[in-house]
Amino acid sequence: MGKEDGSGAGGREWARHWQYPQLPGLDLLRAHYVRHTFPRHAHDGYVIAAVTGGVEEVGLPGGPVRAGPGSVVLINPEVPHSARAGAPEGWAYSTLYPSRNLITEVATEIGTPRGTPGFTAALVPDAQGAKMITEVHRAAEAGNALAADTLLRAVVARMLSRHAAPLPARTVARAGGSDAERARAVLEERMAGPPSLEALAAELGTSPFALLRAFRERYGMPPHTWLTDARVRRARRLLDAGVAPAEAAVTVGFTDQPHLNRHFTRIVGVPPGAYRRERAG
Repeated sequence: MGKEDGSGAGGREWARHWQYPQLPGLDLLRAHYVRHTFPRHAHDGYVIAAVTGGVEEVGLPGGPVRAGPGSVVLINPEVPHSARAGAPEGWAYSTLYPSRNLITEVATEIGTPRGTPGFTAALVPDAQGAKMITEVHRAAEAGNALAADTLLRAVVARMLSRHAAPLPARTVARAGGSDAERARAVLEERMAGPPSLEALAAELGTSPFALLRAFRERYGMPPHTWLTDARVRRARRLLDAGVAPAEAAVTVGFTDQPHLNRHFTRIVGVPPGAYRRERAG
């Protein structure tokens, strides 16, 4: 990634998605996107993002939100969302992707209510919080572990104390919800060779349209979209472990490396080769 001021000025896109070894349980993304759009996807952990320039439009289950400079976007694990530019100049942002363990650790330290913490707001105006997020990035990029860790815990504590409550336990509203969960388990197990929707429905003793409706209601996206996202997530874990992109592509069920490259870049924001180099570097 080039050395940019994060203002979002200009038309060139750039991105850096990386990990700082001194901050375990955290991924960092700093980027400026103009034409890039993120398809509907979800994360294993949390999203805490500070928009530093332009406008980001985030598609959420409750409707889209538009985030400009000085605002912070908060997304809980497994919440389906998309993102795209909300202005001609695109948007620039600094994002923290803390793991569930990291969030739980900080929540325990500051004494938030028991249960798995979750954010109650998707978009909050918080110029000071946004500045703290960008300072986490600056400290990590400078190799200042003490400052980076201090700032990270401070900003997570700030967001949890102001905008969090225990996540509600997931409940299956009706029989279709159980079918959706069983379908997800099948797709995870047979990721490299999944059945068709018709075959999957027959295996679960339901109809294709009933299964499609139940799956979308439960996971916020149709099975084929969820499967692409799940394949990219698993490919990330393989790349983290040092597996080559071509091997990761075949392992998770993509036809070849270009197929992985296309979907990985759309969902993660950087190509798999760049992602892997940051892990190795």
